[in-house]
Amino acid sequence: MLEFTALITYVVSILQQSAPAIPPASAAALAVGLAALGSGIAERGIGAAAVGAIAEDRDLFGIGLVMTVLPETLVILAIVVIFLV
Repeated sequence: MLEFTALITYVVSILQQSAPAIPPASAAALAVGLAALGSGIAERGIGAAAVGAIAEDRDLFGIGLVMTVLPETLVILAIVVIFLV
């Protein structure tokens, strides 16, 4: 999923260089929005699996919570990349 975020930020930077008519704010919004969409798609399956695992064994709550929150770090990474670019 990290490669997807890097690809989107690369495409947005190419668009900014080739078409200066695109406002930087809309390019940044596109990059963060697509990163959020990708992490939401990933989190859908992880959340379902985590709930099933917790239903079987309550000791897996901590691992399930960490695995569910992990894709959200991609959105934070996309926001950091926007401020760096």
